[in-house]
Amino acid sequence: MISIICLSYFSGERISVVFHNLSKLLIEHDIPFEFIVIDDGSTDNSFELAEKLASENPNVRAFQLSKNYTSHYGTFAGLSVCKGDCAMGVPDDEQQPYEIIIDLYKLWMAGHKVIIPYRLTRNDGFFNNLFANSYYKIINALSEVKFPPGGADSMFIDREVIDIINNRIHPINTSLMTEILRLGFSPFYYPFERAKSLNTKSRWTLKKKIRLFKDTFFSCSTWPIKMITRLGLVFAVVAFGLIVFYGYLAIFGNPHFWGERLPGWTSTVIILSFFSGLILFSLGIIAEYIWRIYEEVKNRPGYIIKKGNPGN
Repeated sequence: MISIICLSYFSGERISVVFHNLSKLLIEHDIPFEFIVIDDGSTDNSFELAEKLASENPNVRAFQLSKNYTSHYGTFAGLSVCKGDCAMGVPDDEQQPYEIIIDLYKLWMAGHKVIIPYRLTRNDGFFNNLFANSYYKIINALSEVKFPPGGADSMFIDREVIDIINNRIHPINTSLMTEILRLGFSPFYYPFERAKSLNTKSRWTLKKKIRLFKDTFFSCSTWPIKMITRLGLVFAVVAFGLIVFYGYLAIFGNPHFWGERLPGWTSTVIILSFFSGLILFSLGIIAEYIWRIYEEVKNRPGYIIKKGNPGN
């Protein structure tokens, strides 16, 4: 059985549309499934509609998070309650063609435990494309995980991987895709073309995108800390050279150097300003890691399921 995790946020009637379209396809291919709706803290009637759908269909279960945690934590929540032998998250906007689920299911039956579908092309507008492409290039270049070309938002995973995520991974200040890629399991990358582009406003605000970038970057990259160490070594050598140079001038040199008098205040202000900025920048990077350690040791949940139907 496959668990389909539908991520809902102000979805309204789209939940029912997604379920019926998926249900028709999966029944046609004789694939048993459960449909789990994770409402990510919507304040409209989306959850009530999901509950109504669950009351009418025994293979549908609906859960609501206590607030808007974003889709990554919604998927974590869906995995924590799913009962299938495999699972996949789907958005409510129908931009991902449902037919690929059949192909992914067949690949899973063939033995692949982690399958990553990724879009071959993007057509989200200049700035969205620039942000996404830059994001994945930076992550691939400076972290220990490697995303497929153009990145990926969803995954098809086996029950073994689901159990590891539920039992071993603390879902806080991270992203599910990062944790999946770090686990290994020789992921199979499946390219596809997006079905269509909808004229709807993205619910991924700039603030959420920045948070996702920081969570992904700092959870899977030690490059900033190593950069600070290397910069410290380089500038320690430079500082030592300056000490020797100015010490020589002070003791043995002419107070006029290269025809110009060196009163000292200009170089002092420049050096102090530069190193003050560098120190504050380094402290900011270290603070990002310390803050994440602090949040981790508090052992608070990454999400809270406020309401739900656990089923049988």
